[in-house]
Amino acid sequence: MSIAGGLAKTAENVVAMEANTMQIFSRNPRGSGYRDPTPAERERFWQLRREHRFGAILAHAPYTMNLASAQERVYEFACTVIREDLARMDSLGIENLVFHPGSHTGIGVEEGIHHIIAGLDQAISEEGQITVLLETMSGKGTEIGDRFEHLRAIREGVKRPDRVGICLDTCHVFSAGYDIVNDLDGVLEEFDRILGLSTLRAVHLNDSMMPFGSHKDRHSCIGKGEIGLEALLRVLSHPLLANLPFYLETPLDDAGHKEEIRFLRERLSCFSAPLLHLS
Repeated sequence: MSIAGGLAKTAENVVAMEANTMQIFSRNPRGSGYRDPTPAERERFWQLRREHRFGAILAHAPYTMNLASAQERVYEFACTVIREDLARMDSLGIENLVFHPGSHTGIGVEEGIHHIIAGLDQAISEEGQITVLLETMSGKGTEIGDRFEHLRAIREGVKRPDRVGICLDTCHVFSAGYDIVNDLDGVLEEFDRILGLSTLRAVHLNDSMMPFGSHKDRHSCIGKGEIGLEALLRVLSHPLLANLPFYLETPLDDAGHKEEIRFLRERLSCFSAPLLHLS
């Protein structure tokens, strides 16, 4: 959901879908424009958040932002966006802002990671509270983030690693070659060894249209893709993950997401319901 549609209205839609947290775009996901909420919208948003006990809220940076780029114009735009959006979302009391680490477009993973580190260092203020989350990626083309080691290198390189966490996307890690279907425990053990499970702040819960290890990013509705319902229920109910906020990014409208949330809660009736959302 885009904040341009109205922060309070977005929260009202989430309540109507019987979700208990939300993900919004920090600005136009395919462009650069944004509209900040009015004071009245902020007040209504916080009223709804308190009344309905929303969990941690996640803002998503635009897809047009590439902090790994070697092109000066592209990189400067990305640095401006991440700096502005961290400040704007922090001012709204939003806990986390997630972004796709970026594509190195030929300069190599190591150099691309150096660009990302520099971009984050100029964006993360000393007085801020919001945490920036690196998203696990599928690894299409020259994309950075399909290996846990990439994300560790970024966190270890920034000046404020305490303000940098991880968002695990089930579609992306499956497509990247992490076998969450047949070896979820093994994947989580590897994540813990390389990054530490304490860095994991959120999960994007998506099925995958594409097969295992395809390095292609195509989300599918829950239980309709290559990951399958059983494996995704294991993710939702895993004791190391069940207390995290989960955000759906499946290709559905509001009515479809409401039904998907109901369906998941029904299947998880024997477990404590994790936080569910749509995007």
